[in-house]
Amino acid sequence: MATCTARTSQWLPVVCKFLDYGQGNQIQLPMPRPHLQTKHIKTNASYTISVLDMGISKEEWDRLQKALDWPSPDQEITQLEQSTSPVKTTFTIVGLKETYKVGEKIHIIITARDHNNNLKLYGGDFFQAKLFNLNLKAGVYGKVVDHRNGTYTVDLLLPWEGQAQVSVRLMHSSEVIKFIKKYWESSFARSHYYGYFEGPGPDGVMISEKVECNLKWGPAGSWIKDSCCCEYKDVKTGTVWQCERPKQLSCDYWVYHERGEIQSPLTPFEKQLILRNLTNVGIPGDTQIINVLPNTSGIEGYPRILLGPLSGNDPRRLTERLFVHTDACLPILRIFSGTRGLCEWGIVQTRHQSSGTTEKCRSDLPTPVPAGFYLKDVWKSFVCNTQSFSPPQMINCLKNKIIYLMGDSTTRQWFEFFQTNLPGLTTIHLHVDSQNGPLMAVELTNNIIIHWRPHGLPLQFRKMPAADLHYISNEIDSITGGPHVVVVFTIFAHLVVHPITFYVHKVATIRQAVVALLKRAPTTTVIIKSGNTGLTKNELGNDWHRMQLNTVMREMFSDVKGVVYLDVWQMTSCHYTTEDIHPANVVISNEIDMLLSYICPS
Repeated sequence: MATCTARTSQWLPVVCKFLDYGQGNQIQLPMPRPHLQTKHIKTNASYTISVLDMGISKEEWDRLQKALDWPSPDQEITQLEQSTSPVKTTFTIVGLKETYKVGEKIHIIITARDHNNNLKLYGGDFFQAKLFNLNLKAGVYGKVVDHRNGTYTVDLLLPWEGQAQVSVRLMHSSEVIKFIKKYWESSFARSHYYGYFEGPGPDGVMISEKVECNLKWGPAGSWIKDSCCCEYKDVKTGTVWQCERPKQLSCDYWVYHERGEIQSPLTPFEKQLILRNLTNVGIPGDTQIINVLPNTSGIEGYPRILLGPLSGNDPRRLTERLFVHTDACLPILRIFSGTRGLCEWGIVQTRHQSSGTTEKCRSDLPTPVPAGFYLKDVWKSFVCNTQSFSPPQMINCLKNKIIYLMGDSTTRQWFEFFQTNLPGLTTIHLHVDSQNGPLMAVELTNNIIIHWRPHGLPLQFRKMPAADLHYISNEIDSITGGPHVVVVFTIFAHLVVHPITFYVHKVATIRQAVVALLKRAPTTTVIIKSGNTGLTKNELGNDWHRMQLNTVMREMFSDVKGVVYLDVWQMTSCHYTTEDIHPANVVISNEIDMLLSYICPS
């Protein structure tokens, strides 16, 4: 075990704690054993993956397949004109009225057509829908339901008073999704990486050799080279990373990892289908202004929620009249008494900038659709009673806590937010690239320690020491846990270019580590940050990929008690700022408020 002796410096005890983090003797946990019956998943490549490879049971894989099911075209097309057109496809608001009341919903029908204006007779198109008001800086997400016959529907909640408009985008046609799925399931290596080997050459002079590296996945490996290979197998996770064998140095001299090129597998015809003018395009429809009036009376069958600062002794008096109606009898609201499945009226008294439910933020809460909405750039959650945290309140919330942020650059954004906004927080210089990490910051007065480190391979980061790449599951195994510990992780952006079966394997190993952590330290706060929408909308990374990975993570942790699933997907898909894998600061600020509301619900 690595040890560190504190001397006179006030920083050394904290630094020692960091250096020991993740390097102690770890308990070897057995991999989860599925049923003895083995199921092999065949792909369009020359290899198969079994549920044993993924570390799950056959029954769980069947459930995942059902959750991930996405319809495909029932026929092959040979011309661009036969694919779904963002110009000919339209949306209609059913029964559009002159005015609505807050809390009502509008029903939208999307009718898909090809470039020749022919009705599409099958589903599989990927649409995104939202309601928005740029002046109010307001937005709410809508879930698109595919009826698998060329028509789609969306129910959009009207959660704010004033005006609103509908936006529907065709992200990808069903024909594009079909080949995106094909390549995702294949062994074609779309993402490439480099390894640097450094050491003494034959004459004793230090030399450096750069070779290609990649993930080994499946019986034959998803990346094959003629002159093989140095293999680096992680004993606990079973993940195998391989690099071409250097010409002069041995495999022991692997020192650095670096991102490589991204390679498109598309045919010329497939490239036509995913052109920019056909991707992420708003479709025509009922885009006129929707007028939303205050709602002073309830809608039958729905509990009533009052949002906004209260004034006077009468809880019904609001300085800012804002009423929201959600689906009847949602258990997360806790504001009604049910009889025969119906709901009685209840009034929720809330504080300024709080959400529309009195439910304290905690683990195991469901995520409804919508999960909340933006108004004046503040996210109002329907999941739990979130608060806006001032810098002093952030300090008070995080006092005497150790925060472990793990994953990719989207959790690094959270670390950087704390660097900027947490008073007195000092970053420890660990002689690393600030983009690569690992990173550490402390606030000594209130005993706050915040870590960030990237997840292990595969990772598209610039050149960094290979020894700094630790798998999330191994890091969690090294954490003692307790009421002062918060573990936050995400893993999605760098996995979209690798087979989804490998992602299932990664999540299975992380889940095993989380379950073990909560057994030895059940008071530990564990938070999963979902993937968010991004700027890229091509075959190498797009929102459909990211959404599917979110489905895997959510489904695989659905039965694990004591874990928070923080869904930022809706938060990034309905905001007015440009979608980016690194969301705008205003979105990050709202994500941090959600995070802190789970850490400090009172």
